[in-house]
Amino acid sequence: MQQHALAQPISPTSSFSPATAASSRSGACAYLIGVDGGGTGTRVALAGADGEQLGRGSAGPSGLAHGVDRAWQAILAATAQAFANAGLGMPDLSAIAAGCGLAGINNRLWAQVFVQQNPGFAVLLAETDAYTSLLGAHGGKPGAIIALGTGSVGEVLQADGRRREVGGWGFPVSDEAGGAWLGQRAINHLQRALDGRRQQDALAAALLAHCGGSKDALFSWLAQANQTRYAELAPLVIRYAGDVEAARQIMLEAGREVELMAQALDPCGELPLALCGGLATPLWDYLPPALLRRVHRPHGDAAAGALILIRRHVQRA
Repeated sequence: MQQHALAQPISPTSSFSPATAASSRSGACAYLIGVDGGGTGTRVALAGADGEQLGRGSAGPSGLAHGVDRAWQAILAATAQAFANAGLGMPDLSAIAAGCGLAGINNRLWAQVFVQQNPGFAVLLAETDAYTSLLGAHGGKPGAIIALGTGSVGEVLQADGRRREVGGWGFPVSDEAGGAWLGQRAINHLQRALDGRRQQDALAAALLAHCGGSKDALFSWLAQANQTRYAELAPLVIRYAGDVEAARQIMLEAGREVELMAQALDPCGELPLALCGGLATPLWDYLPPALLRRVHRPHGDAAAGALILIRRHVQRA
């Protein structure tokens, strides 16, 4: 019989236990998986019981804002692909311990439902994607990260084990500098251009074509727009940032938001700071100079961090 443990709700300034949510069954595990679940896609790193990586897999979104059922479908699909890419047959889930870093897991209800629907993993840990990004970026050591993907969030792990999160309040009112945030600002630029409140440019033309080619089509697109659809516009902003001033200003604004997060995480600038996620590289050249002098690339990604999370748990058990 599964047992479930759920931590208290996470606030941006709280110190909390390593696992937001967990479930376990008795028995040894032959395999470990680390899951990076976001609003755009899911990445799974597969390892043996010794922690050595064997393969990788990917699938669609598993951020919990899209629903727990969809999250599990994506995680299982990415897990199956990881085993296939490693040249291994898919074992029974009872042979696998899973560590998951998921967008939306800090919503207590979503976390509880996610754990309750464990499809059979022997051990299941669910953490914030910020924490698994942090573990991966610094190899499990103290430091700070700002993760930029569909959304955004910053987290710091201090030498005494205390953790603190900045941002990550979720779409649509937070996640500054993330893909959906970029997409929303791009759509607002398009709306202003169509109204004549702003000059027409190549970015507005590309956005309109993406959204159907007409004002009526744009209204239909907006009626169905969610976090993922807005994030799909981010590549257009990035593509035109070198030539179109409106796109450049959106990217510079994103860079300033990243700097504010960094200052809130580590005001003294004493800890190593890594910029993570799919938007880290595109935003790099738009960061303020003072921030550029202290940031570095992560040593590993969030899936690798999720592997560190689950391996540590299994070793302690």
